[in-house]
Amino acid sequence: MSDRITGRVLRATAGFFRVRTAEGDVECRMRGRLKKERADTDLAVIGDLVAIEKSGDTGVIVEVEPRGTKFSRLHPTSRGRAIEDVLVANLDQVLLVFSASLPRMNPRLVDRFLVVAEHNDVAAVIVATKMDEPEAHDARERFGVYERIGYPVLYTSAKEGVGVDSVRARLAGRISALTGPSGAGKSSMLNAVQPGLALAVGEIGDMVRKGRHTTRVAELHPLEGAEDGFVADTPGIRELASFAIPPRELARCFVDLRPFLGDCAFGDCVHDREPECAVRAAVERGEIAPERYDSYLRQLRGEDLRA
Repeated sequence: MSDRITGRVLRATAGFFRVRTAEGDVECRMRGRLKKERADTDLAVIGDLVAIEKSGDTGVIVEVEPRGTKFSRLHPTSRGRAIEDVLVANLDQVLLVFSASLPRMNPRLVDRFLVVAEHNDVAAVIVATKMDEPEAHDARERFGVYERIGYPVLYTSAKEGVGVDSVRARLAGRISALTGPSGAGKSSMLNAVQPGLALAVGEIGDMVRKGRHTTRVAELHPLEGAEDGFVADTPGIRELASFAIPPRELARCFVDLRPFLGDCAFGDCVHDREPECAVRAAVERGEIAPERYDSYLRQLRGEDLRA
């Protein structure tokens, strides 16, 4: 006879789910009927709260509880509808990890990552890594624009332990996603926060100086000594940079544009070339940083953010 218990999905891959329960971790499959009921969405993702029926050392997921929050992207289809791809469920915050050294931080990508977080209504924290390296000498100036508009920025070095306690404190008691471009030091920071996670650490070649992906499978890692604290090491730039944000919702995702969105002369203003635009007027008065407005226009027009 099977026992019904609840737990949280820590890992989901190829139809198998690792679920953390009060009785320990259980490897599970999804009940066939539930698969049919959830055919139009993700069956279950890391962070999901689920009910399982346990039999021996394995179990079957019989229910997925409603998600409080989710970090997701939309995939447009040829039929005109979009399919949602949920990466993490019940998320409290996303830590956006960018290198203060090499590979050089691209502010257009920082802005894009922030837009995705805002669109998902998930709090964002920026983690600037590799502060010990010579190329990071101007990092506080480059990242300062984000501090001025209200985003927390943590300046860190996994190698020297600088800022690791601040990151650990941010993660404690929360469900967090850790993401960013390749080579930014996501895995190194996770290992510094909690030794023993045994995540592969990517290195940057002296010749090429370009990052490469080192973490391939999304997984929710329990934090030691932090009740209900988990951190997800998620896929990086290839996913977030391609998230589809409806153009009409883009301006709201720029926190420094929000105070001016209701003051334009025309209700359908997209803050590009329209006359009497309150956002453009704020840029001219210096109330919105020109580089942030430029990022908004690039995203609005669908331009390559890597340029």
